[in-house]
Amino acid sequence: MVKRFRAAATRIALLLAVLLTIVPVISVSGAAVMQIQSQPYTWKNAVINGGGFITGILFHPSVQNLAYARTDIGGLYRWNQAAGRWVPLMDWINWDNWGYSGVWSVALDPNNANTVYAAVGMYTNGWDPNNGAVLKSTDQGNTWTVNPLPFKGAGNMAGRGCGERLAVDPNNSNILYLAATGDQATTYGLWKSTSGGTSWSQVTSFTAVGDWVEVPGDYYNYNNTYQGLWWVLFDKRFVTSGVTQNIYVGVATKNGPTVYRSTNGGTSWAALAGQPLADCGNNLLMPKKAALDTANGFLYIAYGLKAGPYDDGKGAVWKYNTATGAWTNIDPVADDCNTPGNGNPYYGYNGLAIDPQSPSTVMVTGYSSWWPDTFIYRSTNGGTSWSNIWHWTHYPNYVRECNQDISAAQWLDDQGTSGSRPPVVNPKLGWMTEALAIDPFNRNRFLYGTGAIMFGVDDALQWDDGNVNTKFTVKVYSIGIEETSVSRLLSPPSGTPHLLSGMYDIGGARHDNLDVAPNTYGTVFCGAHDIDFAESNPSIVFRVGKYASVASGDNPPHSAYSTNQGSTWATAGNLANMTGLGGGGYCCVNASGTTFIWSPEDDPTTDSDPTTNVPLPVSYTTSKGKTWTACAGVPSHAVVRADRVNANKIYAFKNGTFYRSTNGGASFTATTATGLPTTEAADFHAVPGREGDIWLAGGATGSAYGLWHSTDSGSTFTKLSNVSLADVVGFGMAATGQTYPTIYMQGTVSTIRGYYRSTDAGATWVRINDDAHQWYASGTKSITGDPRIYGRVYISTNGRGIIYGDPQ
Repeated sequence: MVKRFRAAATRIALLLAVLLTIVPVISVSGAAVMQIQSQPYTWKNAVINGGGFITGILFHPSVQNLAYARTDIGGLYRWNQAAGRWVPLMDWINWDNWGYSGVWSVALDPNNANTVYAAVGMYTNGWDPNNGAVLKSTDQGNTWTVNPLPFKGAGNMAGRGCGERLAVDPNNSNILYLAATGDQATTYGLWKSTSGGTSWSQVTSFTAVGDWVEVPGDYYNYNNTYQGLWWVLFDKRFVTSGVTQNIYVGVATKNGPTVYRSTNGGTSWAALAGQPLADCGNNLLMPKKAALDTANGFLYIAYGLKAGPYDDGKGAVWKYNTATGAWTNIDPVADDCNTPGNGNPYYGYNGLAIDPQSPSTVMVTGYSSWWPDTFIYRSTNGGTSWSNIWHWTHYPNYVRECNQDISAAQWLDDQGTSGSRPPVVNPKLGWMTEALAIDPFNRNRFLYGTGAIMFGVDDALQWDDGNVNTKFTVKVYSIGIEETSVSRLLSPPSGTPHLLSGMYDIGGARHDNLDVAPNTYGTVFCGAHDIDFAESNPSIVFRVGKYASVASGDNPPHSAYSTNQGSTWATAGNLANMTGLGGGGYCCVNASGTTFIWSPEDDPTTDSDPTTNVPLPVSYTTSKGKTWTACAGVPSHAVVRADRVNANKIYAFKNGTFYRSTNGGASFTATTATGLPTTEAADFHAVPGREGDIWLAGGATGSAYGLWHSTDSGSTFTKLSNVSLADVVGFGMAATGQTYPTIYMQGTVSTIRGYYRSTDAGATWVRINDDAHQWYASGTKSITGDPRIYGRVYISTNGRGIIYGDPQ
């Protein structure tokens, strides 16, 4: 069935004279089975301006300033030139189809500026339970129709920066092609729609197999999937009866030709003659991306050894004359087996763009270079010669052709310090730079994506003037794109910041102003899996993570503490025997701030097989991490949380058993509570200002799943009958006339899954979100209210950053 969703909300509730609206839930027979109160909220992002991987950027070829950016887990955005920011288009994606937020390709109809397509679906393995789909919008992404596919998508899989895999026939808007990915068993091949994307069928005449697998035998079934086909291009010059005849497809394989062409509208296909299969060192190459200069008849292809985006190792750039069939190697850096002493690139190529107004201007990225910086090459003569965005002077010194402006995201100063050899560049111009686009109406502008942000240039022609003293400027171009994956949110009861956060990729933030990107994250390590402050002394904050920055001097420091609410951080050290990628897990700080408790993940003996990992004990420190002592009576991997009043009480939970410590975490005893979730998908929090008051949320379908409340320090729990399931719970300022803190929850009341608020200790609930604001919510790990502002709620997402809302 085709379903229609509205992405740009028009709040009807603004026209209502009342704040609370009664929403009836209608049964099949038409009888109202329950009435749920709802209250309209105004939703915003706590501003980061980036924080995730930009996988693709497309400008519309015939409408100025119309552009789209796709992300691996954060949905699709449209550029608003007047506002100078990107607009999210997929906040309607809900719990049931959360994988649609992984966008693995986008296509624009050259003949209709209102029509945009997105191939969606997060994983081709079992992590995403649903098949992928092709979404179609006829109003530039404000509303969408969903057209399901018979296979899964790959928005967050290897190769997600290649493409574009989806393309519209420039001579016939009803015809689309989709170069599909694969799974562990097969490749899905080439697909075609003749109905404007409504229905799809496999192109059986295309028999080439994209059998490249990044990591065969990967335990997680993530990198061992077939890459399939990477891109489709139409050559609009060749048209018969309104159908483009010449079509090119790039195949992810090292077992034969990789570039195919049809000259009869897809009826038959043949490999291009004479195409390169390997570089001069006999490294087998694959076509990551292609661009077609239809003015002069040249096909440009960026090659690499692997799918990316994290590494590659070798690459090449070739130029194909579509009229003569001649191939020309135009590598920006000649491999030293061709030209001794002229360089030997240690990266592959991916990002590729042609200037439509001046097709001899071509750009390409050496995307997989992490040291010392990314490579972005520009040619004004069709690849005969190139200029890199930076160049060596006398190693280890180098100079940039550009200035860099990170004023809109100063947290980038703490990122990108990887690399054990000088120079250690900070901030970087980027890494994982696979998305690259030149504005077809403005030769001065090009945009490129990185693993953390989008950058852009508005004075690119200064690069071409040959004067190194007239530098162009690379600046943050991701205003409005909020793609962080958020692990934990805290709102302290006092102090300057209203919000502290932990994030999986870039550490976390201290927000003194929610509408301004933080100046610094104070990063001691990158990913922060959990964070807590001392309720009676909120200046003391402790956090734990998994990865490290080399610049910290402690490789890797998996924990850190702050004595000034996250303005600065100090390393709290590692647990005994912890090496490699150990760390992460859960943490808490007792109410007075004298004790940190840490429940880490395992110490892995290998990245590839977690069954060999060594369990690490839940441990505590009273010396800010100088020494750690194992807690007695509590199992590894337990969730740990502190009582918000009694500094001696620490709680823990794992697999249906609740534990309590009355001596600051030195030892725990299991309580007699029963009926709690037996899965790891559960978390709990203690209520501020109320000793022994605890709420636990979580579970799984088919077992205990819901919301539980304890007022006796976890000795017993009562399951709320008016909540059928819940995933996260948090607390905020009490409503006027109430003494109990306001409770916020993600869960289901009656049959409606959403975000809810209760001002009467869970007796009744008010829904505070709507169908246009759901934010692919299966990724929600944390929710909390503001203890100083009634009604304000903070919501973590997996790929849409930090959402906060206030009652309208």
